[in-house]
Amino acid sequence: MAEVVVYSSMLCPYCIRAKKLLKAKGVEFDEIDIMMQPRRKPEMMEKAGGRTSVPQIFIDGEHVGGCDELMALESTGRLDAKLETRKAS
Repeated sequence: MAEVVVYSSMLCPYCIRAKKLLKAKGVEFDEIDIMMQPRRKPEMMEKAGGRTSVPQIFIDGEHVGGCDELMALESTGRLDAKLETRKAS
């Protein structure tokens, strides 16, 4: 299974939606709440190409984008393949 990291905020409905999809698929993920850990926001912005909104989602280190991009991957049937593929170390 791929390594998934979600930068989020507990008050963000898009974060809740994205995490709900991942949980429904049985995907374990590391969540970094930037409201609770504001020092991590610059890290998120750097990894996400300057994006400041949440969620920002990474699968095996690849920036997927936010909730809309995650949902688009799901609707086109490409999310499962990303989640199952693990890059060789």
